[in-house]
Amino acid sequence: MSNESTAQMDLAKQTYGPIVGNRWIQLAAGVTAMVVISNFQYAFTLFTPGIKQQFATVPYSEIALIYTLFILFETWPVPVAGYFIDKFGIRNLMLFGSVLIFLGWTLGGLFATSVFHLYIYYGVLAGTGAGIIYIATVANAVKWFPDKRGLAAGLTAAGFGGGSALTLIPISGSIASMGWAGAMTAWGIGQGVVAIAMAMILHHPPKGWVPKDWVQPKAVVQTRLEFSATQMMSRKEFYIMYIMFLMVCAGGLMTTGNMSQIAKSLNVFDATVMGIAIVPFVATLAGVTNAFARIMWGAVSDRFGREYTMAFAFALEGVLIFLMTQISGSPIAFMILMPFVFLAWGEIYALFSAITGDVFGPKNATGNYGILYTAKGLASIMAGWGAAAVAAVYAGSFSVPYYIAATFDITAAVLALFVLRPIIRKRIAGEA
Repeated sequence: MSNESTAQMDLAKQTYGPIVGNRWIQLAAGVTAMVVISNFQYAFTLFTPGIKQQFATVPYSEIALIYTLFILFETWPVPVAGYFIDKFGIRNLMLFGSVLIFLGWTLGGLFATSVFHLYIYYGVLAGTGAGIIYIATVANAVKWFPDKRGLAAGLTAAGFGGGSALTLIPISGSIASMGWAGAMTAWGIGQGVVAIAMAMILHHPPKGWVPKDWVQPKAVVQTRLEFSATQMMSRKEFYIMYIMFLMVCAGGLMTTGNMSQIAKSLNVFDATVMGIAIVPFVATLAGVTNAFARIMWGAVSDRFGREYTMAFAFALEGVLIFLMTQISGSPIAFMILMPFVFLAWGEIYALFSAITGDVFGPKNATGNYGILYTAKGLASIMAGWGAAAVAAVYAGSFSVPYYIAATFDITAAVLALFVLRPIIRKRIAGEA
C-alpha cells in the first residue's frame, strides 16, 4: 500500500471522524434510510382495500392516482434536490426529506377525510421526502464506492426494494387491528424518526478522496470527465438510458401499485398461504427478491459490465411479465412467479445509478441521476392510473397492460446491447 493511498484513506476519517468518515458506516446509514422509506411505495397496495371501503363512491382509478402522484413527486422534483445536495451537501436535504415523510403518513392517517387529502399528504409530501432520501443515499454510495459502484448502489437500492419485506406483514397486521388510518399514522411517526437519525450520519466523501488500493473493474468503462447536467443532456446516450429506464420501470411499478387488483383479476385474491392473505405474503416474498436483485445484478455488473447485465435481466423480465398473463386461477403459480418478476426487475435501480456515475462522472452524480430518475415518474403514469384505466376497459383484467410492459422490456434489452453499449464504449475510448 502506498503512502499516498494511506493518506487518502485517512482523509475521510481525519475530516469527519471514525464513524462518519467510515464508508461502510455511510453505506449502512444509507441502507437504513432506504428501508424506512420503502413502505411508502411497496405498502400502498395494502392500504387500498381500506381506502376503497371508506371512500366507496370513488372509482379505483382515482385511488390508484394517489400512488401515481407519490411516484411523480418522488421523482420529478429530484433533479432540483440532487443539484442542491451536490452543491451544499447531503445532511440538510436529508433532514428536510425526513420531515416530509414524517408528515406525509402522519397527516394522512390523522386528517385525511377525502382522497384529495391523500393526494397531498401521501402523494406530494411523502413523495417529495422519499425522493430526496432516495437520490441522496444512492448517489452517496456511488461517490464512496467507485471501486464497487454496482454493488454499493445495489445494496443501497436493496434497502428500498427489500426493506418492505421486513414490514409488509406487520403493516398488514396493523391495518387489521388499527384500520388503515391508524396504521399509517403509527408507521409514519416511526419511519420519520429513524430517517432523521440516519440523516445525521450521512456525508459526502471529502474532495480528493479515493478508496485505498482502488482498482477499476475491468469490464466497466468509466469516464475521466465530470459532466454537468447540461453537458449530460447534450449526449445521446443519456436519452437512450432515459427511454430504457422508462420502459423497464413500467411493468414493475404496475405490479407493485396494483398487486391487490391484479390478484383479483387473476382470481387468486381470496387465497391464503399458511393462514396469511396471499397478497401481503407474496408482496413480502417479492420484497426479498426485489432487494436481492439489486445486490446480485449490481455485483454481476461490476464483473461483466452494465450493458450485458441489463440486456440479460431486461429480456428475462419481459418473459416473466408475459407469463403473468397465463396464470389465472392458480394461487400457486401467482405465489411462485411474482417473486421472480421482481428478481428480474429490481436491478434497474442499481444498474442505472451505477452507469450514470460511470458514464457521466461521480462529482455531479446526485443531480445527474436525479434527472434520469424522473423516468420513473413518467412510468408511474402508465403504471398506476394508466394501467388501472386500461384494465377497467377489459373488465378489470391486467393482461393488456402486461403485454405492453413485456414488449417494453424486450425493447430495452435490445437497446442496451446493440445501441447503448457501442455508443458508450466509443465515446470513453475517445477520451483516452
